[in-house]
Amino acid sequence: LFQEIVEKLVQVDMAENVFKNAVESEVPTINVVADEEFLPFKEDTFDLVVSSLSLHWVNDLPKAFREIHQVLKPDGVFIGSMFGGDTLYELRCSLQLAELEREGGFSPHVSPFTAVSDLGHLLSRTGFNTLTVDTDEIQVNYPGLFEIMEDLQGKYSMGESNCSWNRKPLLHRDTMLAAAAIYREMYGNSDGTVPATFQIFYMIGWKFHESQAKPAQRGSATVSLGDLAKIDGLL
Repeated sequence: LFQEIVEKLVQVDMAENVFKNAVESEVPTINVVADEEFLPFKEDTFDLVVSSLSLHWVNDLPKAFREIHQVLKPDGVFIGSMFGGDTLYELRCSLQLAELEREGGFSPHVSPFTAVSDLGHLLSRTGFNTLTVDTDEIQVNYPGLFEIMEDLQGKYSMGESNCSWNRKPLLHRDTMLAAAAIYREMYGNSDGTVPATFQIFYMIGWKFHESQAKPAQRGSATVSLGDLAKIDGLL
């Protein structure tokens, strides 16, 4: 972030302590403690809104998207990334199988995620146009299940504890040991490590403005898609 391209930066988070670790910038910066679902800004305030790997914590994702759309100026853009539905599928499956075996049932231990098939629909329904949605998968290898959970929940690492209200307060030791064994048996690498998959969705959406490009009217095309096979002859 440089003053030549960013006039003012507004950082928003629900946790006030987050701002204590914020990176220093030469751009004039304002820190605001607020909920993504209730942004305390006037309509048409920002040219750009950026969200990086935090929207999986939101209770009402459509409401958060509506708030972002409202505070953007016309022709403003929203650029975001968030964890997707296949994130930590190895961990979730191992914990479920272990709980079913040892305790006769299971409860969620990983926060719910959005499917990529829903994301574009949610953004479009909110009012964003000229949408781009992409997905990527990053696989990280760990010594075992316990190291994964320590990295996920650690105060000085990811800090990604489960925030579901209906989660179990604790896991029995036998269940954890069984989950670690299942994890290694089902997904383990040949070198003894185990993989953890993080699926990431990337999204770009624009707020409508008259100057934006528009699709041509239906029926106005002069060339049929069927003619593409004859493109060399047409040229």
